[in-house]
Amino acid sequence: MEAPEVPLEHLHEQLEHHAEHAGEGERWVLGVAVSSAIIAGLAAIASLLAGVNANEAMIDQMRASDQWSLYQAKGVKWNILNTKLELLAALGKAVDPKDKDKLGQYKAEQEKISEVAKEKEKGSAEHLETHETFARSVTLFQVAIAVAAMGVLTRRRFFWYLGLLVSVGGVVFLGQGLVHMRAEAAVASQVEASQAGEKPAKAAGHERAKEETAHASGETAPAGSAPLPAQ
Repeated sequence: MEAPEVPLEHLHEQLEHHAEHAGEGERWVLGVAVSSAIIAGLAAIASLLAGVNANEAMIDQMRASDQWSLYQAKGVKWNILNTKLELLAALGKAVDPKDKDKLGQYKAEQEKISEVAKEKEKGSAEHLETHETFARSVTLFQVAIAVAAMGVLTRRRFFWYLGLLVSVGGVVFLGQGLVHMRAEAAVASQVEASQAGEKPAKAAGHERAKEETAHASGETAPAGSAPLPAQ
C-alpha cells in the first residue's frame, strides 16, 4: 500500500516567489513560506509513517490468512482420522490409542493456531487504525499549507493564521499516531517474550517425555536379558 502523497512542490515555488518580491510592509509573507516549509516536512514524516503502518497491516493480515489455512488443514486431518476411528469402531476392530491421542493433539494445535491468527488480525486492525490517523494528519497539513497560500495570494494574514490553526490539528493526529505506534511496539515485545518463554518449556517437555519413554522401555525389558558387553 502506497503512502499518502504530498504534491505541493508548485505551491512552495509560488510561496518562495511571493516572499522574494514582498515589500517592506509584507515581510509576514516570508513567515508564511517558512511555516509552510516546516508543515510540509511534518506532512512528509506523517506520510512515511502512514505508509509503514499500511504495509504492516497488510503483512499481519497475510500472516493471519496463513494461520487460518493451517487451522483448516488441521481440521481436515482431524475429520479424516475421526472418520477412520468411527469406521473401525463400527466394524468392531481395535482402535490404536495413538490415533485417539492424535485427535486431541490436532484439537490442541487448532486452538493455538486460532490464537495466533486472531492476534495477527488484531495487530492488522491496529496498524490500519494508526495508518488512518497518520493519513488524517497528512490531510490537515496539506489543507494548512493551501490555506496559508491563500493568505499570500490575497495579502490577508487571516488565512495564514487559519492555516497555522489547521496545522495544529495535524500535529495532534501525528502525536496520536506516534503514541499508537509506541503502544503497538510494547505489545509486540510482550508477545515475543511470551513466545520465547514457551520454547524452553516445550523443549523441556520433550526431553522429559523421552526420559519417561526410555525408563518405561527399561522396565519392560526381559528379566533374563543381560546387559550388552562394553566395546
